[in-house]
Amino acid sequence: MTLTEIINHPLTRLVLGLVLILVFVGVNGLILVWMERKVVGFIQRRPGPYEVGPHGILQSLVDGVKLIAKQLVTPRGADRFLFWLGPMLSVTPVVICFLPIPFSPALTAMDVNLGLLLILAFSSVNVLALCAAGWGSNNKYALIGAARAVSQSVAYEIPLLLSVLCIAFQTGSLSLSAIAQGQSQGVLSWNLWVQPLAFVIFFISATAETNRAPFDLPEAESELTAGFHTEYSGMGFGLFFLAEYTYMIVVCSVATALFLGAHDGPFLPGPWWFVLKVYALILALMWFRWTFPRVRFDQLLNLCWKWLIPLGLVNLLATALVLKLVE
Repeated sequence: MTLTEIINHPLTRLVLGLVLILVFVGVNGLILVWMERKVVGFIQRRPGPYEVGPHGILQSLVDGVKLIAKQLVTPRGADRFLFWLGPMLSVTPVVICFLPIPFSPALTAMDVNLGLLLILAFSSVNVLALCAAGWGSNNKYALIGAARAVSQSVAYEIPLLLSVLCIAFQTGSLSLSAIAQGQSQGVLSWNLWVQPLAFVIFFISATAETNRAPFDLPEAESELTAGFHTEYSGMGFGLFFLAEYTYMIVVCSVATALFLGAHDGPFLPGPWWFVLKVYALILALMWFRWTFPRVRFDQLLNLCWKWLIPLGLVNLLATALVLKLVE
């Protein structure tokens, strides 16, 4: 087997893809922590981190070293297995979610026909991680936070799936690469213009799925001290923190591939356009967090069951009807 054949072998591409994804996840975690601090500093009219490195650029790295150096403590009476399974189960599946994401036609770790289904399946494992963390902590605040996370995820996965199904019906595929390829004829070919309601439903649901404010009820500091990760310190907390930011990248990448033309754009290479769109959506998530107040739990569920799910169903039925009429 020649060197070219080895490089083009699917197993080699998969291993290289996993290595690049792990590097991407780690570096982006550091960048997004710094970026969010700077965004909140700007919104609150203060500089944000400023001391460590130029404009505080190394602050996230120093904080990461501090978390690694901290002692890992298991609370008295906690279920040790579930307690440490939670953070590991939270961050591990997210690596798989990056495999079918089409950063460009040539930069896709694993192009599979059911890429959307793979992402939705593995991202839902995070709910089990939060449940294990809350249950295993032997802490009432952590248990309430885990119960909220499960209720919130079960509710908001439904409108999120309905919005994804609209795109799947329209394109006739569950492959993110195929969906991205169908939007490569310029800005007017993006699915955003055909499915604006599906995009709004997806983005709201994705915000709730990632436990971001104003839907951060599972970790509401003012009510539950820290929610499901109350008892975690050091890298136990750090893994939950990294998983949250990584899931933000995943949902924004999926939104970019489904609605915003993926890697389509003028002048710059495709991967640059993809990353720019992803970071624009992440910036919107950060803007939401520091602009809107946290909703009550009944308001959170009412928004889903009374508004997003009915609107998602109507949009899905309208999509199916239009596709049937134009056949």
